[in-house]
Amino acid sequence: MTVREVLSNDGTPIVYRTFGQESARPLVLLHGWAQSSRCWGEEVLGGLARSFRVIAVDLRGHGYSGVPRDGYDNSENWAADVHAVLEAERAENAVLLGWSYGGLVICDYLAVHGSADVTGVVLVGAITSIGRGEKGGKAGPAMRAAIPAAMSEKPKEAIAALGSFGTALTGPPEGKGVVSQALFGASLSTAPHVRAALFDRAAGNDGLLRSLDIPVLLLHGTADSVVDIAAARHAESLLPNSTTSYWEGVDHGPFVEDPARFVAEVTEFVESVDG
Repeated sequence: MTVREVLSNDGTPIVYRTFGQESARPLVLLHGWAQSSRCWGEEVLGGLARSFRVIAVDLRGHGYSGVPRDGYDNSENWAADVHAVLEAERAENAVLLGWSYGGLVICDYLAVHGSADVTGVVLVGAITSIGRGEKGGKAGPAMRAAIPAAMSEKPKEAIAALGSFGTALTGPPEGKGVVSQALFGASLSTAPHVRAALFDRAAGNDGLLRSLDIPVLLLHGTADSVVDIAAARHAESLLPNSTTSYWEGVDHGPFVEDPARFVAEVTEFVESVDG
């Protein structure tokens, strides 16, 4: 594992970790709201690194990346962050994988830079749009219940709201206590102004999805309480070249609930994509 840093267009440091052989196909992992590149877990990172050069990014405002005061409502900033990583890694024929908010970041990148350097996309419990009335950003009951307290600067309010996410991210709590604590810690360590700013934007990407000329894997739990499965169904209805994997009864963290299955399905998809 190697830790690297690159500056985005506005000077924000973007930190990422790489795993696997440098000569292997690049697979870029983009985490969700109030998380970090550690959310994937060692089993998933190690499993994917057996076949690919895994590039796990800390999004701006998260993990070890820079935390600017503003600019989170600018799609071009998110696009520039991904582009900077791809350029720094000389990543050709990359596949982008986004979980939750990471799906929106992928759309930001594609809207600005197109798909010339990307040969496939994996959307995991992901949103593709955000804002009132956007079907690609439909929130589930756990997300709706946490807002606005999850953005609060008051510890009592934020801790209670973010703690309620535990079972949504990990599924049934049996045997997942350590993982649940780690994910909760990442959420709490994400600055309140960042947690709030990520939702203070509007972006519609239905047109982008309709015209996307690369294969997409939609992987979504049918019981997702953070991003409603309707968001995935909506993306499926628009995408001209999509494969679906709907995990029955699974909540917002499929890769947490069944890492081996997740690695197997992602590996099969990436290996099927021309590049």
